[in-house]
Amino acid sequence: MQRWHNPQSVSFTAARPRFIDGSDTPRDFLERCIATIEAREPALKAWVVLDLAAARRAADESTVRYRAGRPLSPVDGCPIGVKDIIATRDLPTQMNSPAFKGWQSPCDAAPVHAMRKGGAVIVGKTVTTEFAVGYSGPTTNAFDAGRTPGGSSSGSAAAVGAGMVPLAFGTQTQGSTIRPASYNGAVGYKPTLGMLPLGGVHPLSQTLDHLGVIGATLDDVWCAASQVSTALGSPGHPSLPAAGAHAPQAARPRRMIHLHTKGWTEIDAPTAAAFGEFSAALTDRGVELISREDDPRVARLEQQLDAWVDEGLDLLAYEMRWPFEAYVQAHGKLIGERIRAFMQRAQEITPARYDEMLATRLRMQAQVRSVAAGTDGFITLPCSGIAPRGFEFTGSRTFLAYWSCLGFPTFSLPLLAIDAMPLGVQWMGVDGQDGALAASANWCMQSLA
Repeated sequence: MQRWHNPQSVSFTAARPRFIDGSDTPRDFLERCIATIEAREPALKAWVVLDLAAARRAADESTVRYRAGRPLSPVDGCPIGVKDIIATRDLPTQMNSPAFKGWQSPCDAAPVHAMRKGGAVIVGKTVTTEFAVGYSGPTTNAFDAGRTPGGSSSGSAAAVGAGMVPLAFGTQTQGSTIRPASYNGAVGYKPTLGMLPLGGVHPLSQTLDHLGVIGATLDDVWCAASQVSTALGSPGHPSLPAAGAHAPQAARPRRMIHLHTKGWTEIDAPTAAAFGEFSAALTDRGVELISREDDPRVARLEQQLDAWVDEGLDLLAYEMRWPFEAYVQAHGKLIGERIRAFMQRAQEITPARYDEMLATRLRMQAQVRSVAAGTDGFITLPCSGIAPRGFEFTGSRTFLAYWSCLGFPTFSLPLLAIDAMPLGVQWMGVDGQDGALAASANWCMQSLA
């Protein structure tokens, strides 16, 4: 099995002990990140705007706290990128839309506020597709300038993959965190719906929107998610279980379900072989893999998921009506064609049809929980292969939409490589079990990375 190794990535949690013992500082760590940004940004185009002066001030303040033995939190001094649909009080939030050019929020979005509260260093805003659903930005892949970085969290994933920052925020409504994390050799995490707060993040769909975290390592991702959860919580939702400065202690899963949904018709032979070798490696390490050949309930679940998942696009269209109907009325063709097409689609969906879709979603969630009982989760690919060449197409959503529509947690783990390009593994659980899922993902990374 070709295993992915990224010599470019920089881990904050791995560096932090040196801040505590005085052999390194947050300012020096930031300067190494800035050197990478200056070297690679002209080609990578991951950033919309940078404020390096403010980042240096924040890193200096963090350095003083570490020297005094009083860091604010486990993320104190961590440089981060923020997807440009997530509001920041000191940088514009422009959504990759000419209609919002120069727009400035008076306050930080909830996840940004939580990170600043813990002493994190905001480096800048990263490129997104238009409103995280429309046309693409200029970002290229961290490992091949001729390939897409994936969308919609394009700049966040590319910046982490290239070693510009150890951590960045994204979002996911369909596949916008997990897919670009896979394409750029990073760890991606989409939590249980609502577990991490979305206040100040531009909305698409209340039923489907998730905050996403992309990082160099599982520890980096978990540390940041924990800070967001413990510093603010997410009103109306439980806190992140097993929150802490590092990922939960590694725990070998006993049984995992290999989902073989319709995305498997899109893959090529090298991708199939790579995942097959990964599955064999799990089995060799004592993990029982259950497939549709082993359990007819899994086969039925795959059929039900495939028949249902495209309803997510109708849910998205219906719930996008505000504010996007108003945007189209006010700005016309400044709003991209894909978003205007969603508004046309929404006109055909009645309130009764919407209620039916919500009811079907509840039934599907219950069905997945039922099949998952007695197992430790599900595995599949996060995308149809390595990043496609070109920039018009940011990659298929087929492998990704299921867990977004369900609102259940998933990770992309950067474990596989094909032709010197990264390919992740999607590691999925049921709602509220994020901590247990992170523990088994930690085992997987330690055993197979």
